[in-house]
Amino acid sequence: MNTAQRQRGFTLIELLVAMLMFSVIAVAGYHGLQSVLDTRDHLDAETRKYQALAQFFSRMESQLAQASLRRVHLPDGRVQPALLGYAAEAAGLQEAQLLFTRGGGSDAAGGWVTPQRVGYRLRNRSIELLRWDHLDQAPAGVPRVDAVLQDVREFNVRYLSSLFVWESQWAGVAANGDLPKAVEVELVLAGNEKFTRLMVMP
Repeated sequence: MNTAQRQRGFTLIELLVAMLMFSVIAVAGYHGLQSVLDTRDHLDAETRKYQALAQFFSRMESQLAQASLRRVHLPDGRVQPALLGYAAEAAGLQEAQLLFTRGGGSDAAGGWVTPQRVGYRLRNRSIELLRWDHLDQAPAGVPRVDAVLQDVREFNVRYLSSLFVWESQWAGVAANGDLPKAVEVELVLAGNEKFTRLMVMP
């Protein structure tokens, strides 16, 4: 091969091979970057989920720790127990699966709250917190409703009696108006992940 032939540059085949190799490397690099981004998004979503769970359990535990034996008077003269727990999902707009009187004190955010009626329920895959401004008129008034946890498939609560027997319901009258010894909350998320927290009552 003479000098002129050596200086004429790459052949067409060499260029095609180089372009093919560059394409393979580019595609591999893109997939690698996409995998890293997908992993980061997944980790971010998992972090947000566990933060939301931690906040939910912390808030509920704080409120139950301030549960009071104070009963409430209904507009028709009946007296409602300090704590009520139902096994079935709440149906009415003002019903709750777990309903109790919370004494005054500091809340999870460090503020101060007056005694109030508090309820929790599962509705449309969201756990809602219900709060009534007045204790004795609570059932007649309209509660404030806030969604406190999303993507929940099941919300199950059990109550530990003074005989150390777990009950699926807590009908205050049958329990002599007493509070349970502890409350166990079980959440099943939309992805079938299950989380359980045991909360000791005052």
